[in-house]
Amino acid sequence: MLKTPSGGAGHGIAATDGRLLSIGAVLNVLREEFPDITISKIRFLEAEGLVEPRRTPSGYRKFSAQDVERLGHVLRMQRDHYLPLKVIREHLDAMERGEAAALPAVCRQRDGETVLEAVQAPTAARIGRAALLAAAEIGEQELAEWESYGLITPLPDGAYDAEAVTVAGLVAELGRFGIEPRHLRVMKGAADREAGLVDQVVAPLRRHRNPQTRAHAEARAKELAGLTVKLHAALVQTALGVRLP
Repeated sequence: MLKTPSGGAGHGIAATDGRLLSIGAVLNVLREEFPDITISKIRFLEAEGLVEPRRTPSGYRKFSAQDVERLGHVLRMQRDHYLPLKVIREHLDAMERGEAAALPAVCRQRDGETVLEAVQAPTAARIGRAALLAAAEIGEQELAEWESYGLITPLPDGAYDAEAVTVAGLVAELGRFGIEPRHLRVMKGAADREAGLVDQVVAPLRRHRNPQTRAHAEARAKELAGLTVKLHAALVQTALGVRLP
């Protein structure tokens, strides 16, 4: 039996009462997380040896809870890791044998060949307080004020994320138009709410037992952050009736 990870919505997709499901019922179960799944896709995965449903005397497919869980894992690894089916099959088979099988994170093209690359934890860029002051061309008093409004927040060790330089530069630029830090609290609040929404979406990936899937959560968060920034910009432009180049 495949030891499947538990998590948020979309991962506990199989029934646990021992009933066998028809292929149509399996389709309905999987569509909650995989809207594009089709019966043809399920049959193809069966033909590739990714799942082996039982057959009735009449030849109809009947899927167990474990079969549905396995299909969910196959589709998730295709979607999140872009892995070929052969690699996915070998990985799941190893898991069923109780082996600790590392999963390559992504499949890329290099010199015309498919290369599997392992995940490497990203190293966050950091900057010290003195360097931040120099890069943003601001003084201690200004930085302290911005920190008091939550516009810039130091890390536990007193350093700053490198993005703080960008934030400081924008806050200073807006100040030249008479927009004071206290006016920017509404923007900070909106940003926090948007970040909270992204966190809700990627939380199931971050709670996943597979470390490769947890690492993928960061890439998904970056993608969603980019989309929310674009949407926010478009909404502001629409509200003001302006069009930025």
